[in-house]
Order: sequence, then C-alpha cells, then structure tokens
Amino acid sequence: MEFIQLHYFQTVARLEHMTKAAEELQIAQPSLSKTIARLEKDLGVPLFDRKGRQIRLNPFGQAFLARVERAFMELNEGRRELHDLAGLHEGTVTLAVTIPRILPELLGAFLTQYPNVRLRQFIESTSSMRRLLENGEIDLCISSIPIEGSDIEWKPLMTEEIFLLVPPEHRLAGRDAISLSEVKDEPFISMNEGYGFRNLTDAFCREAGFTPNIAFEGDEPNIIGSLVRKGLGVAFVPALSLPDASIPSPIRLRITNPACHRTIGMAWSKSRYLSQAAERFQQFIVDYFAKL
Repeated sequence: MEFIQLHYFQTVARLEHMTKAAEELQIAQPSLSKTIARLEKDLGVPLFDRKGRQIRLNPFGQAFLARVERAFMELNEGRRELHDLAGLHEGTVTLAVTIPRILPELLGAFLTQYPNVRLRQFIESTSSMRRLLENGEIDLCISSIPIEGSDIEWKPLMTEEIFLLVPPEHRLAGRDAISLSEVKDEPFISMNEGYGFRNLTDAFCREAGFTPNIAFEGDEPNIIGSLVRKGLGVAFVPALSLPDASIPSPIRLRITNPACHRTIGMAWSKSRYLSQAAERFQQFIVDYFAKL
C-alpha cells in the first residue's frame, strides 16, 4: 500500500466520480482506475459500488476512508509540530470568536507582548466552531456556549451578566431593573439564529414564559445597539459588550427574573497539535480573562 494510492482513493471517495477525480489529480483516468483497483486488491475488498459509469463509496470504503483521513491528519499535525520545533517560522495562531467586542483589547495586548506572532481571527457562530476545530482550521475559539466533542476541551473563563437595552424614551427607561416577562410584547432586535448568544437569550425568554417577537436579526452588535437607540425595539446585551458610556446610548436595565448570565469559555482540539505560539496565546487568554 502506497501513500499515492491513499491520496488517489481519498480524492475519488470525495468526488465519487472517476473522471472528475482524474482531472483534479491531473492524471489519466485509466491510470487512476488501475491504482484504485490495485488498492482494492491489496485490501481484499471492494471500496466502491459500481453501476455502469457511476461509483458510490460502499460501507468498506466508508470505514477505510475514515482511517485514511485520520492518517493524513496525523501526518499534517506531525509536519506542523516539526516546523514549530525547528523554528521555521515565528508562529501563527488562528482564533475564532463569537464575541467580537473583546478582540481589539485582547489581540492588541498579546501582540504588544509578542510582536513576532501572527494572529488570524474569525467571527464565527458556535455551530461552526466544532467543525473548524475538528478540521484543524482554527487553533482556539472563545464562545459563550460550550463547544462539545469527544476530542474537544472547553475551559470556562468568566461569567458575565446579561442586560436588556431599551430606547431612552421607553416606558421602562426610568427603572433600574425589570422582570423579563414585562417586555414579552416588545419587538426584539437580536443576533441571527445559530449564534450562541441568540440561543441563550431565546432560552431566557422561554424561561420567562414567552417566545420573543424578533423584529430584526443581524450579526453586528453595534448595529443592534443603534437600532435600539432609534426606538425600533429592545435587545439583550452582555456586560462585555455594553456601549461606551461617552456615547449617547440606550438605557441598560438589569434583569432580575430569570437570572440572566452567560459563561465565556475557550475551546481547542485535544487531537490537534498546538504550536508554541498557540500555547502561549492560550495561557495569555486565561490570564487576560482572569483580570476582567
């Protein structure tokens, strides 16, 4: 069994089309077909079901593909580890977050201390973070909902309070605190579905006995605050994302019933190699949140 056979098999299994696979691999189709046939002969079982010119990965092929992809993952992780140990680059760290408000201060503080590390950051929904971690597309993620998976570690960093923003002229603007059920008939301005914060606030509303009337959905917290200020609805806001006090802002109300809090945590894949730079950033994140 040769490395090139496994690479060819992986491509054919992904496309389930011999001609397209040959084009992508830039080899002749007869040569590709012979390579797959030799691999099947070595293994003693067919990997594809064939019907005319159509091919489909069969249960043998599905089981073998999972092993092949794991082997390629280990080889790639080994390459990353060797490059890191050999000092072939200063280090690159890829981070995904659901909380963009923290990025300027967090990244700025880290880069001031470690100017030679390159940081790449993405704003992602919680639902996509698990896939990105498992595929090795990101090193770390910070989210307000635990990321679960057999190979994923999630470390709580801090717990923060969730407030309600209302327009300055709102009927409740003169209050310091409210019960969430008092705004059950209000239009809500909210994050898009799929974001951890949206799932969390929808759960708060269900606990208060109602389903929120979502008047606007978006993924930019600053826009949500602006729409509340214009009187178009009310919105949940976490403490870390509260508007700058120097800017004319919506009114912030504490929610006494139900208790509205969220726990922010950091996740990473235990099966993926973390570079020295990523481990350094990982500890920096823990220390940074401990000071907040």
